[in-house]
Amino acid sequence: MSQIPESFAAIVVDRPEGRYQAEFRDLTVAELPDQGDVLVRVQYSTINYKDALAVTGKGRIARTFPIVPGIDLAGEVVESSVTEFKPGDQVLVTGCEIGEVHWGGFSQYARMNSKWLVPIPQGLDARSAMGIGTAGFTAMLAVMALEHHGIDKRGEVVVTGAAGGVGSIALALLAKAGFEQILASTGRPEEEPYLRNLGATGIIARSELDQPANPLESQRWSGAVDVVGGQTLSKLISQIQCGGAIAVCGLAGGTDLHTSVFPIILRGVSVLGINSVYIPHTLRLQAWERIARDLPIDQLESMIQMEPFERVPDLSEQVLAGKVRGRIVVDMA
Repeated sequence: MSQIPESFAAIVVDRPEGRYQAEFRDLTVAELPDQGDVLVRVQYSTINYKDALAVTGKGRIARTFPIVPGIDLAGEVVESSVTEFKPGDQVLVTGCEIGEVHWGGFSQYARMNSKWLVPIPQGLDARSAMGIGTAGFTAMLAVMALEHHGIDKRGEVVVTGAAGGVGSIALALLAKAGFEQILASTGRPEEEPYLRNLGATGIIARSELDQPANPLESQRWSGAVDVVGGQTLSKLISQIQCGGAIAVCGLAGGTDLHTSVFPIILRGVSVLGINSVYIPHTLRLQAWERIARDLPIDQLESMIQMEPFERVPDLSEQVLAGKVRGRIVVDMA
């Protein structure tokens, strides 16, 4: 266990005189807000879509100021006032409003509420846990929701935004779960070898789904994992087979949804909302244990792009521009 330094680096978002700014600052442990009972040395974090919005100021993610953004972190407990965790324990946090309401993971030290902490499951370490992060956790929840709904694993399922973090891990988890026909929807055809390596059995161009939908179209998909939203989600709803379902977990393509009630009542189509922030802790633990068991480490490694902490602002712009494949893991050292 390392000694706590006098100061450490963090990204702090604030609004002085109403002007949004995000900057690197040196902080001390005494400056960390009293938001929890465990002090964590953050070894790794990651850049999710929410994080990119928070760092660039292009989305209303931060709801208190000043705040440290970053909705994910993994590292080592250095101080604890609860019996559940002790110094040296390896832990992770995803969601739980860190980086939005509570200070988050873009800091080399973070004070966390013990109720948010998940022990890093056997088979993973802090680096691989952040290779998964909120994106992989969300993908696991989506796959579990489709399974719980009883989706026919022999039929076609589609994953939108397949080259991104959620999409990449969803492909691997669906394949591991036994789904036989997994289509990857992407606007980057050059990523086909990468997507097939993760488990995709076919590729569909983003443009085929990103267009206006009729109320009822030919039935095609038994299920879907959608991270795009907007017009793409409308199209999917009109094409889902009778009794099928869509796990909805993203809005990269927009927040508006123009659809018809016809597929829902005439075909029994279900729209399953996936919330990775506010969920029971027991389900959080269950999902992480299954990820550790089902996600092949070699496939996870193929998704990971390692980057230093100082590159977070530049990389956030790339994430919003859709130029990043898979998962960015931030080395906080």
